[in-house]
Amino acid sequence: MSVLDRFSLSGKTAMVTGCSQGIGQAMAEGLAEAGADIVGVSLDYKNSDVEQRIAALGRSFSAYTCDFSDRAAVRAMIEQVTAEHGVPDILFNNAGTIRRAPAAEHGDADWDLVIEVNLNSQFVLTRELGRGMVERGSGKIVFTASLLSFQGGITVPGYAASKGGVAQLAKAFANEWAERGVNVNAIAPGYVATANTKALREDAVRSEQVLSRIPAGRWGEPEDFKGPAVFLSSAASDYVHGAVMLVDGGWMAR
Repeated sequence: MSVLDRFSLSGKTAMVTGCSQGIGQAMAEGLAEAGADIVGVSLDYKNSDVEQRIAALGRSFSAYTCDFSDRAAVRAMIEQVTAEHGVPDILFNNAGTIRRAPAAEHGDADWDLVIEVNLNSQFVLTRELGRGMVERGSGKIVFTASLLSFQGGITVPGYAASKGGVAQLAKAFANEWAERGVNVNAIAPGYVATANTKALREDAVRSEQVLSRIPAGRWGEPEDFKGPAVFLSSAASDYVHGAVMLVDGGWMAR
């Protein structure tokens, strides 16, 4: 097999959560460009053209909706997807949310929501689908971590805690499943121009502080995640386990 062939996802099915916009949509498109059919799961698809874009690539897109803050809804979605598609070859745990408030004013409701969506639901999804991958002896699982898997951030204590947990989950699952043929890793995005960073980018002072530290000299774009997503989903990464891959324009190096 040539090195380029090792990046092919032809014949594979990838489940991507939070794929209706931003980084998730770009990763789904990248996987489809590499040959994978996509099972998408998002809260909704309002103003999203992800299905049309995947279809234009000649791949199938099966759309599901799920409220990741509702544990029962997550379980029901897993049952429906596996009944209709079986256990996917690839799982991207990308769905997430954020709430901003100073720590002393960060309410229980905001904390509980962020932890449930960003951490608890991803543990349940990985455990349930990963079990089938382990039984099959193959699979690729990728979490979306964050710079706040390494740093504390400002006014986002719930988000920072959840993303720290995501990085540790990737390592914990990898330690158990690597020898069973299942790769578990994470991608840690830097500062990317998405809906989640809209408030930050509109704050002139904070936006300049962020940009001045990025060696690449620009905010990231969702398309910057297509290559890393394909790599961690393909045979090219078969010896990569428990890694948290930074895609941050050099932020953490400075």
